[in-house]
Amino acid sequence: MSEVIIIIEEIDPLELFGENNAKLNLLKKAYPGVQITSRGNQVKLKGEKKGMEDVKAKLDIMVRMIQERHDFSTQVVEDLLMSDNISDNKISHHSAGGVIVYGKNGHPIKAKTKNQKMLVECSEANDIVFAIGPAGTGKTYVAMALAIRALKAKLVKKIILTRPAVEAGEHLGFLPGDMKEKVDPYLRPLYDALDDMFPAEKLNFLITNRIIEVAPLAFMRGRTLDHAFIILDEAQNCTTTQIKMFLTRIGPSAKAIVTGDLSQIDLPGHQKSGLRKALSILGHIEGIGQLYLNSEDVVRHRLVKEIIKSYDAADEFDQAEKLKEREIKDAAREFSIESNQHKE
Repeated sequence: MSEVIIIIEEIDPLELFGENNAKLNLLKKAYPGVQITSRGNQVKLKGEKKGMEDVKAKLDIMVRMIQERHDFSTQVVEDLLMSDNISDNKISHHSAGGVIVYGKNGHPIKAKTKNQKMLVECSEANDIVFAIGPAGTGKTYVAMALAIRALKAKLVKKIILTRPAVEAGEHLGFLPGDMKEKVDPYLRPLYDALDDMFPAEKLNFLITNRIIEVAPLAFMRGRTLDHAFIILDEAQNCTTTQIKMFLTRIGPSAKAIVTGDLSQIDLPGHQKSGLRKALSILGHIEGIGQLYLNSEDVVRHRLVKEIIKSYDAADEFDQAEKLKEREIKDAAREFSIESNQHKE
């Protein structure tokens, strides 16, 4: 058994250990073979050399993240401790990037993962970007932050947020109220992101004066969307006709980000997602970028990542089973043909 004392310098130990030692307790839970005690700005480690080296490496990263003003939530600490590689997607020195924009109460909004940072760079390099990935990867949130940054920098005059009004596997039936009250439930996730980035009064002013416009995709038909930053969300629920209609609305001084999750298509069974076709036929066009996020980019509850991985594994198994069944049927059909030929 060895013992070492680490001195925490240039940062507030409370920020490192968390309120009620919440983050320190996560570290203790991750390394049960090492005794970790703290007093003031000192951390004492006691245990096997390898275990202490691992704890020290994680502490060094945690300290550096605070010093460099990276996101340092409890969720980020959990991701760090679950990673065997200290250059993991979420905690790499290069992955967090700078502040995209400052949100409500001056809260800095940053790219939190490597792929989110790549989404920022892809948007800067292209006028149209397809951001594809599962739920919780922050694709819509980052897109919203980029749109607000462009508006504040006067690169665009307005922000247009749209999504198809498709029910997510449920039949909601008749909705009472005027047109706005009927479509708002479909657009609520976009409002939620806006609420996080603007004080209520400011947001109300921007929406009232149509500087920020939130509308169903059907309302885009016949318009020319120029001098605007446009976000088409939930694009997996667009038909090919809808995607084409949207993309051909974009004016010469506009930018657009199209987000979607191909694993959550809610279109009726006889309709195919237009997003899949758009990705396959538009990728070669200069000025159109494609960025794919995955479960490692999930910034919601840590269980969301595990849920997505489990569904992905189940989908792969189902596809393998279908392929096996098809091969058996093909082999049986070939055998039947050969048997009939021999009989003849």
